[in-house]
Amino acid sequence: MAHETVQSLKFDPQQQDIRREIIASIAEYLKQEGYASSALVLQQEADIQTPHTSLDKQLAKLVLLKRAKKAIEEGDWTEVEKLCTKYAFKNFKSFLYVVYKQRYFELIEKQEYQKAFGYLCERLKPLEGRQADSEEFRDLCYLLTCRSVQDAPSFKSWDTDKSTSRAKLVEQFTSMLGLDTNSTQKNYGERSVEGRRCRLMDLMKQAVAYQIDNHSHHSRLAPQIKGLMTDYKGFTLPNELKNTFTGHTDNIKCLTFVGSSGVNIISGSSDNMIRLWEVQTGRHISTMRGHTSRIWDVDSNSLGDIIVSASGDSTSKIWRFSDTYDTAYQTSHTLEGHKGDVYSAKFHPGQHHVVTGGYDKTVRLFDITTGQNIRTFVGHNSSVSRAIFNPSGNLIITGSKDSTIKFWDISSGICVRTISSHLGEVTSVEVNSNGTMLLSGSKDNANRLWEMSTARPVTRFKGHQNTTKNFVRCSFGADETLVLGGSEDGCVYIWDIESGDLLQKLQGHTNMVYSAVWNKNQMLAASCSQDGTIKTWESQR
Repeated sequence: MAHETVQSLKFDPQQQDIRREIIASIAEYLKQEGYASSALVLQQEADIQTPHTSLDKQLAKLVLLKRAKKAIEEGDWTEVEKLCTKYAFKNFKSFLYVVYKQRYFELIEKQEYQKAFGYLCERLKPLEGRQADSEEFRDLCYLLTCRSVQDAPSFKSWDTDKSTSRAKLVEQFTSMLGLDTNSTQKNYGERSVEGRRCRLMDLMKQAVAYQIDNHSHHSRLAPQIKGLMTDYKGFTLPNELKNTFTGHTDNIKCLTFVGSSGVNIISGSSDNMIRLWEVQTGRHISTMRGHTSRIWDVDSNSLGDIIVSASGDSTSKIWRFSDTYDTAYQTSHTLEGHKGDVYSAKFHPGQHHVVTGGYDKTVRLFDITTGQNIRTFVGHNSSVSRAIFNPSGNLIITGSKDSTIKFWDISSGICVRTISSHLGEVTSVEVNSNGTMLLSGSKDNANRLWEMSTARPVTRFKGHQNTTKNFVRCSFGADETLVLGGSEDGCVYIWDIESGDLLQKLQGHTNMVYSAVWNKNQMLAASCSQDGTIKTWESQR
C-alpha cells in the first residue's frame, strides 16, 4: 500500500479499542497455532480482559505456575511475590504458605534476621494454621534466634542447599493447585482450533490481496507470497520493448548492468570496443578502446566503478572509473597468461579478484590491484566458456566445451565436484543469490537448473535454439523466479523457474540473441544480439 494511502486512513493503532483488538487477534492466532500459554501471557501482560471458560482459567494457572517455578529456581523473589498476588494463586493459602516459608528460610540462612522478622509478620502470620504441624509456626518464630534453619526441631530435614530445597518445593506445586498439566494443554489445544476463524489471518489475507491487485502479475502464474516483512512487489514479466541501443559496428557478444544500481549498461562487441550506455534513455555515454580483438565478456563490480573485460586477444583488462578523461573508464591493468581467446571474466564477491576462463582450457584467478595471476586451475579437456564464483566466494564454478561443469576450491585449487550428466557443450553457468541453485546453458537446446548441494537436476527449460559454435547464455530473472535466455532464432525467452514453462518470447532482434540479463533496481531486462544492437524490455500491464 502506498505511503500516502496509509497516511490518509483514519486508523490510529494507539486508540485503546484498536490496540485491544490487535492484541486479542494476535492472542487468538497463537492459540490456534498451539501456543496457548504464550497467548495467555500476552493477554495478562497487556492487561487485556477476555471471557474465560474454566479451561481458560486452568491454563492461566499453568502459565503463572510455570513462571513461578522459574522465578523460584532463579531466586527472583520479587517476581515470586508479584505472581502470588495473581488471582490464580491468591486463594490457595497452603500454596502461598510453602512458598513464603521457603523465602523465610533463605533469609534465616543468610542471617538477615530483621528482614526475616518483617517477612514472618507480614507474610506468614496471616497464614498461621496452614502448616501441617501445630508446632511448626512456633519453630518459625524460634528460628529468629538460630544460626541455621536445621536448629529448629520441625525443620531438621530441610536441605540447606538452596537449589535442592527450591527444586523440592516446585515439585509440590501441581498437586497443591489441583492441576492436570497434560490434560489441560491437550484439551485447550484441541478446543482452540476447532471451528474457529482467526481474525489476524483474515486481515493478512486482505492486505496481501490488496497488494497483489495493485501490482502486475502474469495470468498463467499465481503470485507467490514468500514473506511478510516487506511489501509485495509484484511479479515482473518483461513483455514490451523499451529502448534500442545502436552504435557498435559489429555483433554484440555480451552486456551487463553497471553496479547493483544498474543505471548504466556496458557492452562488448566484435568491433573490439566496449561501450557505456544510459539505461533509461539508451544514450551512448562513452567508448573504451584497448583490446585488439572481439570482446567475449564484460562484468562490473557492485559499486560500478571497476569493469573487467575478456577478449579474443588473449587478455582481460581492468578498467577503473575516471572523470578526468574523455572516456569514463581507463585501463589500470592488463591481465595476461591465457593462450588464445579469453571467453569469460567475473568479479569475486569481495571485489578484489576476478576469475577468467578461455580457449586454453585453463581458469585463472587474478588480483585486480596488482594484476597478478594468483592461481591457475587445470582440469577441463576443452575450452572454458564460463567461470564464476559462488556467493560465498569460496568456490569457482566453470562450464566448458567438454560438456562438464566443475567446482573448484579457491584456496587449494582442487576440483571438488564435476557435473557431466546429460549436457551438451556448456555455454553459461550462473548461481542464484543464496547459492542454492545453479543455472546452466548448453548446446543441446536446453537450459537446466541444478540443486547446488546435491548436483541434482531440478528443472529443464526448452523451446529456444542453442546448437552452433556461438555462446548463447542464460541468467536468472525477476526475483529469481524467472529464467532469461538468448536464442539463435533472434528471440529472448523467459521461463518460470519452478515449472519450466515458457512464459514469454520477446521478439525484436533481427538475428541471434547471445545473452539476456535482468536488473531488479531498473526493473528491466536487457539483451544483445548478432544484429549489433542492445534492447531493453519492460513490463506493461
